[in-house]
Amino acid sequence: MSKPMTKTQLVAALAEKMDTDKKSAGEALDAITDLITSEVSSGGAVTLPGVGKIYCRERPERMVRNPATGEQFKKEADKVVKMTIAKALKDSVNG
Repeated sequence: MSKPMTKTQLVAALAEKMDTDKKSAGEALDAITDLITSEVSSGGAVTLPGVGKIYCRERPERMVRNPATGEQFKKEADKVVKMTIAKALKDSVNG
């Protein structure tokens, strides 16, 4: 398995694909990240065509166990960010 693409590598590839400089590509990437973060943190969802859907899901209060001690305790309800991968991306990886 290869290493994940770093932000610097992603910005460079994005700049090349957009036929622009790295600064503009970096600003575009930061803007998209900020938009996704604000939308999901406010309870919404964002669909990236061809990639997937990013959304926030609430988890109910539940009993959990500390694996080191075996002690059980109640964990409060919380929220977790989830992503559903688009079928087109799955198919391109497998096909």
